[in-house]
Amino acid sequence: MDGLIIGLDLNDDYTQISCYDEERCWTIPTVICRRKDEETWLTGEEAYAATLLGEGVIVDKLLKMVLKDGTSTIGGTCYTGRTLLQLFIEKLLQYPKKEFYSEAVSQLVVTIQEVDAKLLDTLMYCADYLKIPRERVHVISHTESFVYYVLSQKKDLWTNQVGLFELSSERLCYYEMKVQRGMRRNMVQAEAQNQEEAFNLDILDSPSGSKLADKILSACAEKLLSRKLFSTVFLTGKGFERQDWAAGFMKLVCNRRKVFVESCLFSRGAAYKGADYLQDKTSYPYILICEGRLKAEVSLKVMKRGREGQLVVASYGDSWYESRSSMDFIVEGENEVEFTITPLDSKKKRLVRIPLKGFPARPSRTTRIEMNMGFTDEETMVMVIKDKGFGELFPASDAVIRQEVNL
Repeated sequence: MDGLIIGLDLNDDYTQISCYDEERCWTIPTVICRRKDEETWLTGEEAYAATLLGEGVIVDKLLKMVLKDGTSTIGGTCYTGRTLLQLFIEKLLQYPKKEFYSEAVSQLVVTIQEVDAKLLDTLMYCADYLKIPRERVHVISHTESFVYYVLSQKKDLWTNQVGLFELSSERLCYYEMKVQRGMRRNMVQAEAQNQEEAFNLDILDSPSGSKLADKILSACAEKLLSRKLFSTVFLTGKGFERQDWAAGFMKLVCNRRKVFVESCLFSRGAAYKGADYLQDKTSYPYILICEGRLKAEVSLKVMKRGREGQLVVASYGDSWYESRSSMDFIVEGENEVEFTITPLDSKKKRLVRIPLKGFPARPSRTTRIEMNMGFTDEETMVMVIKDKGFGELFPASDAVIRQEVNL
């Protein structure tokens, strides 16, 4: 498929854009400005400049505005957070389109710090606004982007555990991943931990502040990296654009480990993920367990050709946002639906039974149900079961059951 494969790292501080197989990466402050005299929108540094000259009104914290259903009134017009985010992303995509002389987008993978249902829905509406088919747009967590970035490097960099320190404005986050090879399947487990010791990057402007920041970071590294065997440690975020202030920390992390600084790690990881969607066979044959992915398998008890079995409706490592299914069944015997939920720790496997309360009483095999399944987050499954009746003999009723199940 012709067109750009774009990875977009979106957060309230700054946004980064990378294209698959291209070295160029753009970093743009996440702000948008409308000129006072005209319907012209500016982003990033241009927005700051126009605001300083008194020529426009600037809006920041766009993701928080979306999450809080916020609005901003500019020139007498009220704009929702969704509208401003749509305009912002539209302007951002012009950077790679102009650079690489292409208007088409074959894959757009947006990576965000934490996967939130409301923000995910908003980003899909943004795709509609930009006329990019939804099947070409995906949203993943920073943790997942980290995994795809690492797995795209040489294997000797991820033979053992891999760590990542992200230091950005008022945020210090540590990520860790490990590839586990098994008899039947290979699995990658990764997690992120926000560190309480986060500090504002402004303290790096003074010698005393730099010394304090180095001390804080060194203590974190000592705590997080000790007693573990690491192949590689990566560093990303604005705080690591230079490392002269972090002599103690760098000495500690570089001890018997490979260390790399990658300023655009998350957007590049998202672009690698986008390229994989276009392959006939994935380049990443792993079950991925991380934020945004299911950590349990859900199967449904069914009868097929007289034999009882389990129909898997959601698997380990599935994206909870993209994991949806709709199925029709005929109820036999007991008037209930039975699920088996199997977490990674199989000892915690359990049965969940949903009685078909309120459904008309009918003979066995004369009730057809429609079952729609989805997830509100990686730990909560939502089941909607509707009565479809059974032909003219047993017309459908208005009976509907909606139940949430904690995984």
